[in-house]
Amino acid sequence: MTLPFSPARPRRIAFAGTPDDAVPALQALAEGGFEIPVVVTGAPRRRSRRGSDTPSPVAAAAEGLSLPVSHDPADLAACGADCAVVVAYGQLIGEDLLAVTPMLNLHFSLLPRWRGAAPVERALLAGDDRTGVSLMALEATLDTGPVYWRHEVPVGPSDTAAELRQRLAHDGAQRLAESLAGGLGTPQSQSGEPTYARKLTPADRQIDWSQPTALIDRQIRVGGAWTALDGERFIVREASPLADGPDDPPGTLRDDSVATRDGMIRLAVVQPAGRVAIDAQDWLRGARLPSGTRFG
Repeated sequence: MTLPFSPARPRRIAFAGTPDDAVPALQALAEGGFEIPVVVTGAPRRRSRRGSDTPSPVAAAAEGLSLPVSHDPADLAACGADCAVVVAYGQLIGEDLLAVTPMLNLHFSLLPRWRGAAPVERALLAGDDRTGVSLMALEATLDTGPVYWRHEVPVGPSDTAAELRQRLAHDGAQRLAESLAGGLGTPQSQSGEPTYARKLTPADRQIDWSQPTALIDRQIRVGGAWTALDGERFIVREASPLADGPDDPPGTLRDDSVATRDGMIRLAVVQPAGRVAIDAQDWLRGARLPSGTRFG
């Protein structure tokens, strides 16, 4: 089935997105003077057991912009828009809707590398020295559509996944609004060997201290990296790699650092089981751990 491409200069643009990463694109379209007949987003969620349902970041942003909000993707096609822009919506959009309304997807990778749910995290874990954001024509299959443009961003040695996502979200939003106003042109088919960015699992985030320091450092910068201490989960929120250190078995804590295969990881912010994140030095003073304590 051939899907319709977006008109070169659409003015009436529906929007679909859910998390914080999608908010800059919505704001850029509104600031660019585009008419936005509907914003489709995920349903409100309860953030804590005792809390009330909270609207998604995109819903909150849309309400602040006095834009109508929907939780039904069918409204993307029913609102009479020239096209729809989809950014981290979190749900698949079926061929029936794509056949009616052309849709554009802002994806946080240099397609066809890292198609899928976690492109920023997978790029960081793999040690990529660059990543980026792509604008493609949305297809029913996973991130396979032809690409209008790619914008490349370097990955710094201390960048976290959160920092990269924020940078890509803002750069992509600006480029999106500029390209829609200036004319999209004709998208080009993706070329090259695709890689796939499956969603991270708890196992992906578990630290194996026998691995190289560089790999563990990247794992921590992705976010949520954890190890075990006294049989309980212990999260390493922030840390820094050290090139060398004592010849201790991997996982051994010495002062404020943990031994790896080929160096040390210095702890900066940690989160013991059942507690909030805390400065590592404060935790160490209170924990009074014996010499030779092992993680993992």
